[in-house]
Amino acid sequence: MKDVNILTSNGVDVNKSLELFGDMETYDDTLNDFLSEIDKKLANIKHYKEIGDMANYAILVHSLKSDSKYFGFTKLAELSYNHEMESKANNMYYVTDHYDELMNEANRILNVVKQYVGIGVNQNTISQPEVKKDKAILVCDDSNVVRNFVYKIFSNEYDVIVANDGEEALNIVKNNVDDKIVGVLLDLNMPKVSGFEVLEYFKQADLFKRIPVAIITGEGTQDNISKAYLYPIVDMLQKPFNEVNVKNIVNKLIMIHNMNKGD
Repeated sequence: MKDVNILTSNGVDVNKSLELFGDMETYDDTLNDFLSEIDKKLANIKHYKEIGDMANYAILVHSLKSDSKYFGFTKLAELSYNHEMESKANNMYYVTDHYDELMNEANRILNVVKQYVGIGVNQNTISQPEVKKDKAILVCDDSNVVRNFVYKIFSNEYDVIVANDGEEALNIVKNNVDDKIVGVLLDLNMPKVSGFEVLEYFKQADLFKRIPVAIITGEGTQDNISKAYLYPIVDMLQKPFNEVNVKNIVNKLIMIHNMNKGD
């Protein structure tokens, strides 16, 4: 059994995380998902900082903030939030002056997590099941942690199709010729194509009745909430959420889908 004291003695709020994950087994499994993508995420954060692309920088530090909240990385979540707010304000001076502080904490947490999980941890993301189901849920979120958390909950009942951003989600939806997708869990704040652009496509293509959409987001500003509800979404779930929250909102999606089909 892993020694949770390695985490707690280094400032990780494991008890808060268990409100989301429920038990240490799920926490540990999802922590592997975090490890599988963190190096790439940090490299991209560095890249966007160096080229001065504050819009994409803000999206990635937002994702880092969300992941940090899920796992109880309190200080990293706070620093990421500060960078998110300042980069949205296009304050490159702040980002530059405080970048090393953010990266030092991210690397400190990464070393703590690696020590906790031990050598030889499986850092591969979850592959899609070989046995296909009749119905599928599309999860569109730039966080690997969120995508795989939803996958773990529903993979025994549905095919869980994942998209890293809105562009991938739209390509999947456009190829949904067999109408297998019965609902979408959609983040709003993503690179390339945002959740709002996906919603607008659904509106123009008259897809909401065929594929109900629910929002899962950390962008809980009143403006974004009001803007999202201009579209006929089923519901909105703000991060961080737990398994019960996700099950409830997916059940709503399935119910609306069945009603619209006349099942």
